[in-house]
Amino acid sequence: MEDRPLADLFDEPTRERWLALVDGALKGGDFEKRLVSKTADGIRIEPLYEAAAPATQPVRAPGPWKVSQRVDHPDLEVAHELALSDLEGGADALTLVFSGAPAARGYGLTARTVDELDAALNGVMLPLISLRLDAGGAGLEAAALVKALAEKRGDALADLDLDLGIDPIGTLAATGSLGAVWSEIAPKLGALLSEFDAAGFAGRALLADGRPYHEAGAGEAAELGAVLATAVAYLRALESAGHDLARARDAVGVLLVADSDEFLTVAKFRAMRRLWARMEAACGLDPRPLRLHAETAWRPMTRRDPFVNILRATMAACSAGLGGADGVTALPYTQTLGLPDAFARRVARNSQIVLIEESNLARVSDPAAGAGGFEALTEQLAEAGWAAFQAIEAEGGIVSSLSVGKLQRRIADTRETRARNLATRREALTGATEFPFLAEKPVTVLDVAPIGDTSVSGFGSGAAVACDPLPSQRLAVPFEALRDASDAFLAKAGRRPQVFLANLGPMAAFNTRATFAANAFAAGGIEALSNEGFSDAEAVARAFTASGAPLACLCSSDAVYETHGADAARALKAAGAGTVYLAGRPSDALKEAGVDTFLYAGCDLLALLKDALLRATKG
Repeated sequence: MEDRPLADLFDEPTRERWLALVDGALKGGDFEKRLVSKTADGIRIEPLYEAAAPATQPVRAPGPWKVSQRVDHPDLEVAHELALSDLEGGADALTLVFSGAPAARGYGLTARTVDELDAALNGVMLPLISLRLDAGGAGLEAAALVKALAEKRGDALADLDLDLGIDPIGTLAATGSLGAVWSEIAPKLGALLSEFDAAGFAGRALLADGRPYHEAGAGEAAELGAVLATAVAYLRALESAGHDLARARDAVGVLLVADSDEFLTVAKFRAMRRLWARMEAACGLDPRPLRLHAETAWRPMTRRDPFVNILRATMAACSAGLGGADGVTALPYTQTLGLPDAFARRVARNSQIVLIEESNLARVSDPAAGAGGFEALTEQLAEAGWAAFQAIEAEGGIVSSLSVGKLQRRIADTRETRARNLATRREALTGATEFPFLAEKPVTVLDVAPIGDTSVSGFGSGAAVACDPLPSQRLAVPFEALRDASDAFLAKAGRRPQVFLANLGPMAAFNTRATFAANAFAAGGIEALSNEGFSDAEAVARAFTASGAPLACLCSSDAVYETHGADAARALKAAGAGTVYLAGRPSDALKEAGVDTFLYAGCDLLALLKDALLRATKG
């Protein structure tokens, strides 16, 4: 018996050998179309990467990332209770989301005086936690409140891990207005930092926030470019106000969106740190660690089957932590439905605690180092992000680019492409476009009505920078509108809109396409009435009539369609089927026999479902 490692008994694996095996498996299929994909920014993603030599990568400071929870309840007493519960349950950071901020989603903390903020944070020992403010256009007022609160409590600003989160450019992008011209705002930012520094502040005053761009549909590179351009605009403003460039750099933090695509999210966060280091080098600064925040993505969250949001947020939080985020805010899974209750907040909090404490994912500073896929994507994203940043700079900077709509138009192109991919299900959204669950049970949220926009812009008055605001859009909204219409019909008629599945032949012939069709129709709230199949057209027609459904969908194999499809389509039409669908690729012969619409992978499912819902509910 040979005493050698098992791997030595096999030939050395090479890319050439792998490609030869792939060619055999594809059986003449196109390698590029079948196995290579591209990101929204056009970055190529290979099916296989070889091991890579770890590149120099700036990383998070040693230790786990911070688990941050939102404080966003309008009732100060309830906000206080939720914040204490989160901290007692393991969170070590809070994000104060003030009402009127875009991230408040119609709710938010309503504290407008020092006493009110003190009440909301009663029992919260500020020197023991990290604190980030999210106040939108009221950022200056919120910062002043926290400063006054620290003075009232006798807490030294130097002892606080504090991000003031002031982001007028992000406010401009999200709302379309600043309330002042940039030449008026920039000096105010410098004056605020001077005031805080004089009181011992050593944290981050400004935030370059990627959420407005991500929520509008931007790809990873576009988000990186916009964030870097925002940070550079703040550095220029602070330096012009007399601040040392090194202090200006330390006064700016970054927030990136963590999406549920593990590879791209890890690579995006790693790329952000590389871009920051590249910017520091261009400014002649010695490198310092970037304060990098993460918040899980609003864009892919769904109102339907919201439990899937737990998986999305957990994967996103995990990826941000592995990518080097300093702190992660995970949106609770019911955030799209209202204010999350204590259970939803606990799930958001504990999912991160499990990742850190039980899975030990924070023990390695850069676990992606040397992994071919992560290293390649990180480098590609860094280069594409730098190119996006340079494009914005060539347009006069991000304020100028937003003012004339150039950045918005680029993001709109990406958004439209993604919308087409969702409509055709080239991109999947579980619970909305894929695997919808019509029998889902409602979840609970807090019984609090939205309070609307109560913000006060502290950036100025009079002549103002204005632009077309970037839309905040969830991907599932078009499909959720169909589900809402289905619910309304259910409440009125006592049943959902229905389609009869005309299954032809044995189960082995129709089962795959019947399952596909049932899931596809359910994405629009249409209930599929299935059966064990029929051997002839007359039996199909009789069963259709008995079902009472207004629509029918033929389901079987291509071979059965050739022999029985045309007869079945004619029989269904004769039996009164207003519309006959067929699960399969278009066929002229079947179209002539009476098939109205073909349902197949890659078809415009959203358009098909809109039409089907109208037909199934008319009369």
